[in-house]
Amino acid sequence: MESFESALLPVLPLKETVVFPGAITPLFVIRASSLAAVETALRLDKRIFLVCQRDVEVETPEKGDLYAVGCVAEILQVLRVPDGSAKILVEGFYTARAVDLIDGKDSLQALLVRMDITGLESRNTQAYIRTAMNLFEQYAKTSEKVPEELFLSIKNLDDPLAILHAIANYSGIKAAEKQKVLESSSLEEKFMLLNANLEKENQILELEDQIVTQVKSQIGRSQREYFLNEQLKAIERELGVGAGGDENAELDELRQAIEKAGMTEEAKGKATKELNRLLRMAPLSPEATVARSYIEWMIDIPWQKATEDSIDLRSAQQVLDEDHYGLSKVKERIIEYLAVAKLSGRGSGPILCFVGPPGVGKTSLARSIARCMGRQFARISLGGVRDEAEIRGHRRTYIGALPGKIVQSMKKGGTVNPVLLLDEIDKMSSDFRGDPAAALLEVLDPEQNKTFNDHYIDVDYDLSRVLFITTANTTQDIPLPLQDRMEIIRLSGYTELEKLEIAKRYLIPKAVKGNGLKRGQFKITKPGLAFLIQGYTREAGVRNLEREINSVCRKLATRLVTASDERKAAPIPSITPDLLKELLGPEKFRDTAVTQAPEVGNAIGLAWTEVGGELLHVEARTMPGKGQLLLTGKLGDVMKESANTALSYIRAHAEELAIDPDFAKNLDIHVHLPEGAIPKDGPSAGVTLATSLASALAKKPVRQDLAMTGELTLRGRILKIGGLKEKVLAAHRYRIKHVLIPRDNESDLHEIPDEVKKKMTFHMASNLMEVYEVAFDTKLPRSEKKKPEATRKKAARRSHGRGAPMME
Repeated sequence: MESFESALLPVLPLKETVVFPGAITPLFVIRASSLAAVETALRLDKRIFLVCQRDVEVETPEKGDLYAVGCVAEILQVLRVPDGSAKILVEGFYTARAVDLIDGKDSLQALLVRMDITGLESRNTQAYIRTAMNLFEQYAKTSEKVPEELFLSIKNLDDPLAILHAIANYSGIKAAEKQKVLESSSLEEKFMLLNANLEKENQILELEDQIVTQVKSQIGRSQREYFLNEQLKAIERELGVGAGGDENAELDELRQAIEKAGMTEEAKGKATKELNRLLRMAPLSPEATVARSYIEWMIDIPWQKATEDSIDLRSAQQVLDEDHYGLSKVKERIIEYLAVAKLSGRGSGPILCFVGPPGVGKTSLARSIARCMGRQFARISLGGVRDEAEIRGHRRTYIGALPGKIVQSMKKGGTVNPVLLLDEIDKMSSDFRGDPAAALLEVLDPEQNKTFNDHYIDVDYDLSRVLFITTANTTQDIPLPLQDRMEIIRLSGYTELEKLEIAKRYLIPKAVKGNGLKRGQFKITKPGLAFLIQGYTREAGVRNLEREINSVCRKLATRLVTASDERKAAPIPSITPDLLKELLGPEKFRDTAVTQAPEVGNAIGLAWTEVGGELLHVEARTMPGKGQLLLTGKLGDVMKESANTALSYIRAHAEELAIDPDFAKNLDIHVHLPEGAIPKDGPSAGVTLATSLASALAKKPVRQDLAMTGELTLRGRILKIGGLKEKVLAAHRYRIKHVLIPRDNESDLHEIPDEVKKKMTFHMASNLMEVYEVAFDTKLPRSEKKKPEATRKKAARRSHGRGAPMME
């Protein structure tokens, strides 16, 4: 039977909670509509209709989102919470069915029908009660969630319906199953539903005990904090619902990704084996995280995906010319490389190594090659790398292990044939953790990199289709076996004319855009740009020039903004030398070398450095003493030996050079190379040291418009040197008009740009006497040059007291 309630009651929707008649239940009320329903009930008779939602995800339930059957309850207590929510204590009265739900002002209201329960006098009632009590007792003992006092109070109840409602309310049955029990109007059906669910819960609890035993035997002490997660996963796997299902779905996605990745059989087997291990692990355990990371790396690495080479030599030449000015020899070699690649069909070839000072375009050349071939580009910076694991990766036994830089770059490139730039390969070092240069031997060897083995992925990976390009400032710090695997392409510094063109074509437009200016807001003159290059930069590349141009643009931008704020019309400035002095201050470098008159004891040499060529000033002075040679200026061993060699030659040929043969007994000599904080070494300063020493001893002035280089032997021969182009460009930057070089280097002059050779005079020398003729601007007697041995013997027979003769 059903009877209508005389008044509307406010509705309180519940999530995952079913309240039974007779049960006292605490509830948290958070939603605004639910709080309004509670306030409405408190204003009336404290009665409220409690009903469960069908879907817990719905935050604002409407009529169709609620079950029809619920419980009429009375609010016993209300506790307000500072955040605006409330905690209420309710006691269920009876079961009711909502005939109609009406939208109230702030909450739903229900017109209810009270549900009467049939079968209360059935003969089977006692049997159902005993079965239910036995199952509930088993549940209480196994789950340990039901206090003993609560169980005894339920056992002492006499009303069958009250017993049923109490057991249903305090058991761990899911809300949907409790709702079925509440909705049934038959006592027998209610007990049958309750007993079936209790039986299922007890079976799950028994299975849980078994799982607990198994899990405890599998995991160690370090994993006990994940114990509850393993329990939950095992239970939900049996039920096929919940987070366990989501976990299985994720693992299925990984398995499908492994199939689609195109791995080799070895890699596929390794990834599948790791995935099977992951299935047996706790989802939040450290081992599971390591296994999942490994599988994801194996999936993300390209195994078969490749880009098709699109090599067009005409387009490639256009790309190189667009990206770089000058560098004709380098561009020619790159075009040859691309032509061979197109004819042979091979995606890789010799390992190119661009060697040159900073700022000459080594890295950007590699990017241009990638553009020419239509390949992906990735860059690895090797500066400061000192651990072999940075190349080969860390073994997964280490915490935080990762693949090496090679595999990481392959993932970044996304294909099996990218252009991979190994930048600053000369900046690597080694320590107790290994030598990364040795690991690169396998990477850069075409015969070995087909089976490159990274310690992290632990399977062979094919690098044979990768186009490797390396860069360095010098080859001195690159191990010889590594150099043997690369083709060295040298990039020298830029001439002033090349810097002018680079500034106009690339640097100025880039600086104008980067500083928010427009080309029409200022004019740059050719004399102004030339003055900027000559007076504020001394470098082989163009990085400092770019900084100075940016500095000028920033100051112009400041002037424009200031004029705009003051509402003044800003004139269009012309970048002239005078304006540059105003913006940047006095010039940092002055052309003083050619303005000095010849000096005694001062010679100008040429040195090669990692950042290009430089001038090397050598000063020598004599003083009374006992023949001591003092060398200062932080010289290396090789340069000290060159100084001693030069002094020995001068002593042997003292009379030919108009020097007192006994100077070693009466004079001390001090040789100094300025900029003493900078280390200096190398044999090519031998000619300069010998010239400076001879000038100081013979009191002959040395030309200051002449720079020289060459290695000196003990017999006075001038040997071939390296880095000629860099040294000549350095002399050109300092406005040196004459350069003396070994005669054996004459064939290297073709590397010097024509505009430089037109402005300079080159002197060739095969022995030191020829050097002296140029440096002292005088001619030695032919007889003396032809018979140095006879002259030396004659000088040895002279009296020690005789003064040194002067050279003609």
